[in-house]
Amino acid sequence: MTTNDVQRRRVVLTGISSRAWEHPADRGALVALRELRGFDDALKSLHALWNERAWRLEFLGNAIRVDHRQFPRVHRLMAEAAASLDLAELPELYVQSDRAINGMCIGMSKPFIVINRGCLELLDDEELRCLLGHELGHLISGHAVYRTMVLILTDWAVRLSWLPVGSMVLRAIVAALMEWWRKAELSADRAGLLACQDPAASLRLSMKLAGGGDLSEVDTTAFLEQAAEFERAGDLRDSLIKIRMVTARSHPMPVARAAEVRAWIDSGEYQRILGGEYPRRSDDGDASVSEEIKAAAASYREAFSRSQDPLVALLRKLGDGASEVGDWVGAGAGRMRGWMRGNGNSNGTDSTEGKSPQ
Repeated sequence: MTTNDVQRRRVVLTGISSRAWEHPADRGALVALRELRGFDDALKSLHALWNERAWRLEFLGNAIRVDHRQFPRVHRLMAEAAASLDLAELPELYVQSDRAINGMCIGMSKPFIVINRGCLELLDDEELRCLLGHELGHLISGHAVYRTMVLILTDWAVRLSWLPVGSMVLRAIVAALMEWWRKAELSADRAGLLACQDPAASLRLSMKLAGGGDLSEVDTTAFLEQAAEFERAGDLRDSLIKIRMVTARSHPMPVARAAEVRAWIDSGEYQRILGGEYPRRSDDGDASVSEEIKAAAASYREAFSRSQDPLVALLRKLGDGASEVGDWVGAGAGRMRGWMRGNGNSNGTDSTEGKSPQ
């Protein structure tokens, strides 16, 4: 299929809610966070301590702002990705001088997107549209606000490292947020696929993240086999090494991301969305925190059940681990929500899901 064929067949997902692409663990956390009374005030307090205006000025002075005159190819692809996700207002987009394939969506009051020059040099149009859709997915879900919070808390953890107790508490919070952020990345990968509507391009992007821009000697099937081997290979020592590797990362491994996208496609959810079966923004007010937490627990339980990791396999042999882990995750999410809410009451719904955090 040619690029023109893909472009003709790309559909506009009118009124689509971000819940359509959000990973259950990510979606549960977002709905719970947005329901918390006073949470917006807490974010504003963090915003006052972190100079967002200075950061934006940093990119305004050291990067190139994309529009129809500067990097028009990127501007066009951004507009096309936004159109597929039914996003009317484009955020500011900057290109910074870095040869790696990477991008980010940051900010609290008015999030903006930054991509590296390497994306322009190493990605074709479909792959770049997928990457831009990924960042737009972060923006529409509101991830940029919480990612900025992660950056602030991480900075605090470093600055307070000389205080054992305070540092330990902050590091625990950061570790929990990093686990959520890895799931948020999987959500954004799905948004990127929905924006470009080219599964092959989405997988190629993961391959390029893993090995650079030249895929002339790389095979998609072999790459997915490599992902499966990473999941199941080795013994308990390898499992512990992987835990240590992953918990220190804000992003899942590229091979894992490719496998997750492939699994989402194989589940049929991707095609159902393209066929018009997806939640609408108009229904976001009916999103239930308790139901989303149950969905998150079920997601972890399912992942535990199908994992081929040696440590997980051992835990399954020791008992009904899959059920216990899922129940523990769901209960833990409920306890965290209750702790953050204090004695406040809520109707358990959220009316901000799927809206751009402008």
